[in-house]
Amino acid sequence: MTSRTEGAAAAPARPARPALVRELLLVAGLFLVYKLGRRLAADHTGEALRNADHVWHLERALHLPGEGAVQSLLLHGDTLVRVANTYYATVHFPATVGLLVWLYLRRPAHYLWTRRVLAALTAAALVLHLAFPLAPPRMLAATGLIDTAHVYGPSVYGPPRTDHLSNQFAAMPSLHFGWALMVALALVAATRSRRRWLWLLHPLLTLLVIVGTANHYWLDALVATALLALALALLPRPSGRTLVVARGPGRPVPAEDGTLVGAVR
Repeated sequence: MTSRTEGAAAAPARPARPALVRELLLVAGLFLVYKLGRRLAADHTGEALRNADHVWHLERALHLPGEGAVQSLLLHGDTLVRVANTYYATVHFPATVGLLVWLYLRRPAHYLWTRRVLAALTAAALVLHLAFPLAPPRMLAATGLIDTAHVYGPSVYGPPRTDHLSNQFAAMPSLHFGWALMVALALVAATRSRRRWLWLLHPLLTLLVIVGTANHYWLDALVATALLALALALLPRPSGRTLVVARGPGRPVPAEDGTLVGAVR
């Protein structure tokens, strides 16, 4: 007869969840460093506008679709454009935080992987923000685009000269899109539902919003995608099936499909 001790020892181990206080301090510290770093590039107005002109003409040389085509769709009605502005202002950060909280509680191994990928993506974005300050298309007269948030509301930005809380010259890469894409990919990787691929609608909708509201160029999203792909290549995701070796006598016990164990820190 198998003893209770042996039976308990043979049970699959639970995923290792990192210390909550440490994670809160780490994430808060990374966010603070990023915000302070962005502020270093906030006063390069002339350079940011020159770079914007170069990006705009490069997109035309590459025959990318005009951002105005997306904006014209939003401008068919006040309600639609206000919804887009609200989505831009309110979904980006809460969606990312919500994902991290859910993964921390339910998928610790995926949480560690996602946190590392987001940190790598954000660090790479900060380097580009400092090296290549870029004004958004809403600030460039040559685009013919309007600042939908300023005209229709709600707006999260004030005039660049008086807005001391954000850096509006950090358009490339678009972390709105990069984070949204990672949110979707993390949920696809961490779940097993057949409908999980619908999460990809989040970055698609985010892309249409950031372009249609004239906050970003197409190239901003393409560069964010390239940086995210590099981060994913360097930080492979956890396996969906892991062998757990029992302490007692017997063969290794496989974890249930979709269950992650032994998260590596």
